Amino acid sequence: MTDAWPSNARWQAMLQEAIELIGLLWKGGTQTFEGRFFTVDRARIYSLPPDPPPIYLGAAGRTAARLAGRIGDGLISVSPSADIRAFDESGGAGKPRHGELYVCCAETRARAIETVMRQWPLPGLPPGILTELATPSRFSEPAQSVTPEALTGSVVLGPDPAEHIQAIKRYAQAGFDHVHIHQIGPDQQSAVRLYEREILPQVGRLAAGARA
Repeated sequence: MTDAWPSNARWQAMLQEAIELIGLLWKGGTQTFEGRFFTVDRARIYSLPPDPPPIYLGAAGRTAARLAGRIGDGLISVSPSADIRAFDESGGAGKPRHGELYVCCAETRARAIETVMRQWPLPGLPPGILTELATPSRFSEPAQSVTPEALTGSVVLGPDPAEHIQAIKRYAQAGFDHVHIHQIGPDQQSAVRLYEREILPQVGRLAAGARA
């Protein structure tokens, strides 16, 4: 028996309290905490790291971005449309911003679409729906409704370096300073080779030009 799947407002409150509790435990010693959602009695971390690891928060909309700016050490998002301004205004200015870019570096666009539709169609779901799906089984029906057209703009499909570079630039222009590449499908080596030979050298030159 488990609790009901929380609303967005509730899970954000739970997240905020959890981070408060983690920070308390990282101070060392024996700690007791009684909050709205979590209670610990005389808990202690015996092997503390020299420096507490940073906690980055995932966010897309304004409310989550404000929370990330206020209590997080950085921002993570799967879309360049994340509200960077809200993040900055709430205390995130100067903190790292990490973006995740979905790609499928198959030999053709058609093969890429086939792979994504079979193995990871979730980027084609409407924004916001993922936080409403409580169990893995509940992903099945929405995933089956994804069409190839819905993947456009959410996944870089195929081997054209220009499309990959343009997608990375969208993150940079939005204010992200890190972009993580998520290759969909079993052929990871194709993505490694494509990025090594065709994409990273150009992205490196663009970054060097921006710093100059």
